Amino acid sequence: MAAGAREDRFAPAGKPRKLTENLFVFEDTCNVYVVRDADHAVLIDFGSGKILDYLPDMGIRSVDYILHTHHHRDQCQGDFKAVARRIPIAVPAHEIHLFADAENFWRNRRVFHLYYVRNDFNTVTRNIPVARRLTDYSTFRWRKTDFFILPTPGHTLGSITLLATVDGRRVAFSGDLMHSPGKIQTLYDTQINYAGAEGINFGHYSLARLREQRPALLCPSHGNPIENPDEAISLTMRNLEAYFRFQNGGEPIETFRPTVVSPHLIAHHLTESSFYAIVSDSGKAMFIDYGSASQMMFSRMLDATATTDRIRFVEHSIPTLKREYGVKRVDVAMPSHMHDDHMNGFPHLKRHHGTKIWCLDNMVEIFENPRGHNLGCTLGEAFKVDRAFRHGERFRWEEFEFEITHSPGHTNYQMALFVTIDGNRVAFTGDAFFPNPGGTSLRHNLIFRNDVQNDSHLRSIRNLIEHEPTVIAPGHGRPYPVDRSLLLATEERLRKQQQLFHDLLPEGEVDFGMDPSWVKIYPYQILIGPGERQKVEIRARNYKRGEAMKLEVALVTPEGWRVEPDVVTLEIPPGGRRTRSVQVSVPGDWKAALPRFAVAADVMRDGRYLGQITEAIVEMRQSL
Repeated sequence: MAAGAREDRFAPAGKPRKLTENLFVFEDTCNVYVVRDADHAVLIDFGSGKILDYLPDMGIRSVDYILHTHHHRDQCQGDFKAVARRIPIAVPAHEIHLFADAENFWRNRRVFHLYYVRNDFNTVTRNIPVARRLTDYSTFRWRKTDFFILPTPGHTLGSITLLATVDGRRVAFSGDLMHSPGKIQTLYDTQINYAGAEGINFGHYSLARLREQRPALLCPSHGNPIENPDEAISLTMRNLEAYFRFQNGGEPIETFRPTVVSPHLIAHHLTESSFYAIVSDSGKAMFIDYGSASQMMFSRMLDATATTDRIRFVEHSIPTLKREYGVKRVDVAMPSHMHDDHMNGFPHLKRHHGTKIWCLDNMVEIFENPRGHNLGCTLGEAFKVDRAFRHGERFRWEEFEFEITHSPGHTNYQMALFVTIDGNRVAFTGDAFFPNPGGTSLRHNLIFRNDVQNDSHLRSIRNLIEHEPTVIAPGHGRPYPVDRSLLLATEERLRKQQQLFHDLLPEGEVDFGMDPSWVKIYPYQILIGPGERQKVEIRARNYKRGEAMKLEVALVTPEGWRVEPDVVTLEIPPGGRRTRSVQVSVPGDWKAALPRFAVAADVMRDGRYLGQITEAIVEMRQSL
């Protein structure tokens, strides 16, 4: 059968229907919505592409953009027709790899031994060129119309809802978040993990956020446009909540409520990592950490994230704090440490709430240039820090007096923050220490990859002993009481740990054996293109306490690249650090076999050849 005949045989039977003067719906493999401005239009989803045949009759001469709500084939199987007509396509930022890199998805998709059951197999079979990312909480401006991009995971993890004012009405183009009052389009799309109901949970949460937007008209991808969205959304939420409780025996994310520790301290311990709101008498809030809405929201997003993307963050808790706890604005946010599960909401706070970001001074570089480091759990999105504090520095915010200390152990990039709130001396300690039910000391959290030394936790527990908190607010779980005897017992236990490190590792090599990055290339992710030149640093630390150390380091780069100087020498004093720079140049005609690859560095230490013990990742610059 010829292609033209096939298209004639398999084609939608209806015609576009006018909803308002400049808003139309066409029932195709999905609902295709047309927003018109004079003889120009934007299409919300595209279906088979048959809508193109009807546009001249609607007075439309130019389609300026196709905006997709999610990646499923019923939304975009006709996109190749749009590509042929040079119509630009915009897609959800967290699903771009399922459009632009679909062929690679199919090349690597597991078929056997598969227990991850998310419906990502409903992905196009060929790459679709993408002109624009639709980034969560941003605005897509088209002529005189602004489309607000609201993240609404549920049907897919990367799904979005587009909100715009059309002919004087607030319209929500909600994809497959819901079908009709009380109904969703499919159940199988909502199951992510084996025997799970994660998509139901996410969908319930997303509907709550959509309801807060108060649309006047809801335009789903399947089913009829809905004239009374508030009532329809509420009914769907009730049905989803009932099913989730039946299936999981627990509560969906939207029902989570914080704990009032004292009048000015509110704890959120049911989120992925605990976060805290210190609330001043004026109604300003200081957040200590602000990560994902739940463990499910974090881990499932982690499973679905493409290699170079960040975990998707969806706002939570702030409407409740404002509505029920007197918070007027989120004034300041401080990370207990640099891990993404504790602060992946910080860029959002800064962009959308005007929140100032304060932190310990050794975290600044990681936040402002996350490409620089090879550390676990690093947030991939850079943001500016508004104020940095030194170890031991005291400062005031509203009516509260704080002292901040460097508190290594779980990671080197971690603080302990001390403040008296409602008569309690509170220590915010991140993931350094946790209660140990039935034990005589606290549990501690040690990850060698996080740039720690053999005495890191000892320094942290001594901070606590010195400052004598009565309550510890940990990075996971509820705040808990402590006393001096518990802290002293923990110190004694950590001394035993330090001795075990010394017993296990060669004399003089203890900290070298704990730190895989004692010599490193900075930045760890080098973004460069043909014809470009870039400065790269060699950074090294000497853990020897009693003698200097000499390093010789040479980058091992692809053939044709130039490194000046080709060998750098670092003379490092006992216990010190040193940095040397090299210039890396890529020939203008150089072509990469792969867009992302590793380069290593040869290292000599005190005349002993150690080999290629450190590396960096090179990403060849591309436009999108």
